[in-house]
Amino acid sequence: MAAATATTMAKAATIMRNERHPLPQLSLLRLLSWLSPAFPSGSYVYSHGLEWAVEAGDVDDRETLVEWLGSDLRHGSGRNEAIFFVEAWRSGVRDDQAKLFEIAELAGAFRGTGEFALESSQQGIGCLSTLRRVWPDDLLDRLWEFLGERSVPPASAVVHGVASARAGVPADLALPAFLQSYVANLVTAGVRLIPLGQTDGQRAIAGLEQAVLAATEEAMRATIDDLGSAAFMVDLASMAHETQYTRLFRS
Repeated sequence: MAAATATTMAKAATIMRNERHPLPQLSLLRLLSWLSPAFPSGSYVYSHGLEWAVEAGDVDDRETLVEWLGSDLRHGSGRNEAIFFVEAWRSGVRDDQAKLFEIAELAGAFRGTGEFALESSQQGIGCLSTLRRVWPDDLLDRLWEFLGERSVPPASAVVHGVASARAGVPADLALPAFLQSYVANLVTAGVRLIPLGQTDGQRAIAGLEQAVLAATEEAMRATIDDLGSAAFMVDLASMAHETQYTRLFRS
């Protein structure tokens, strides 16, 4: 079943590239733009609970930073984001509006803490709003209208997933790029908070490459039935951050 699903997705992606975007370089450029620090998603103001983890002494050097972020990516909210991304990508390839709306609603509610919900929704709003203005697409417009009618905030992973599909970017390229951007942003927060030097920050990003690839491989085989988190310390850090006395980040 997994092999058949992967084959179907690969064929669908090939068809979409041929029909919608004959130049794969254009799709790559768009992906790079969407994951660039210049893209106005506001990700730099969030630490995903890392600020409390540093305050509590759970993260105090490069090794513990890599361990913390790798655990979140493989077993926590990062894993769920990867699954939502792939499900949204599949819906975008098939132009399956009903399935996309179902995924978007679930992603909007599937948050362990209030700050995680804020982090996802604010980035999702910024991302979806910018995409609709700069790279218009009818499915993105329908998603915006649907979520607005139900007062459901867009989830960043869902927006990036469907946008990548509509741009003809294969999931096995788009998802690791998204996850790499996700952890790189948090490593940047760690560089400021611990603090670390810039070289150690790059070493941390390099140290997370295998976790990114493993999370991608797992998510490509998963469905929404596989959602779940076992990274309890990440959730607890997010809860504690809500009342942290001195804060640089919003989460």
